[in-house]
Amino acid sequence: MIIEVKALKKHYRVHKRAPGLGAAIKSLFHREHTTVKAVDGISFSINAGERVGFLGPNGAGKTTTLKVLSGLLYPSEGEVRVDGHTPQRREVAFLKKIMLVMGQKQQLLWDLPPAETFDLNRAIYEVPHDEFKKRLAELTELLAVGDTIHKPTRQLSLGERMKCELMAALVHGPKVLFLDEPTIGLDVSMQVAMRDFIRRYNSEAGATLILTSHYMDDVAALCPRVIVIDKGALSFDGQLDDLRTQVRPVKRVAFRLSAPVDDAALAPMGKVVSNQPGEAVIEVAADDVKDVVGRALASLPVKDLTVENPPLEEVMSELFARSRAARTSEAA
Repeated sequence: MIIEVKALKKHYRVHKRAPGLGAAIKSLFHREHTTVKAVDGISFSINAGERVGFLGPNGAGKTTTLKVLSGLLYPSEGEVRVDGHTPQRREVAFLKKIMLVMGQKQQLLWDLPPAETFDLNRAIYEVPHDEFKKRLAELTELLAVGDTIHKPTRQLSLGERMKCELMAALVHGPKVLFLDEPTIGLDVSMQVAMRDFIRRYNSEAGATLILTSHYMDDVAALCPRVIVIDKGALSFDGQLDDLRTQVRPVKRVAFRLSAPVDDAALAPMGKVVSNQPGEAVIEVAADDVKDVVGRALASLPVKDLTVENPPLEEVMSELFARSRAARTSEAA
């Protein structure tokens, strides 16, 4: 195992007071505090070379966990190991193996070309010049950035900056990548390019990836396995396909139609998700797909059809709802 997390907790003691002058004066003499449980006893392990999606709603504890794994935060309790190292010790050998890339933060110097940051990182990580030139050439080709790296960072588009951020993160060839929203704010074509690059880097370098993203297309394209947390607690750890099967064991059948049909003709086959002129979508149990398709072809003006899984966003939303309902039940 390259990453091992056992009963990890990260709690914060937060000052709490009401608004207003009176409450401010009172807090000078007596402060009330509350404990925020950002991460509350999660455990998991990841093998070398895996691509794992680390998912949850805002405030679930995803970024906090990544910061603990990268050594930026100390855990309140529990044990964390990354490739044999204890992250909070911040050993040089450990720092040379990992990189945390945050889509909302940047390390590029605003008024200097990205190439300057690359060279700075080369010096910081003590990468030999020959190895640095070879890796830079490979990354430049993989990401198709060309002369972009020689322009001032402030003149680059968001997509170009994110590509260069990844290059800066990979100059030293990390074995473990923590990617926190790496495609945030990018257009669809740039998101696809970034996913392709991340997949290729994982394959060619054998790197281990943990990805957080609110874009479920990122997760579906990159991560065979997902770990889901909500309110600091583990909700699911397993294969993405198993998550879909457990939470929503259904399929969606989309029909392209040569003539309109009403809901009454669709309802006996399954739950009507949408019914637009020329297209209708129904939801059926996975075991009933063959029968439903046969009935539809025999009774409806079908020109074409596709069978798909329900959207991952809906699967995640239902999982979060179940987790919260279970916690409410336990508390009662």
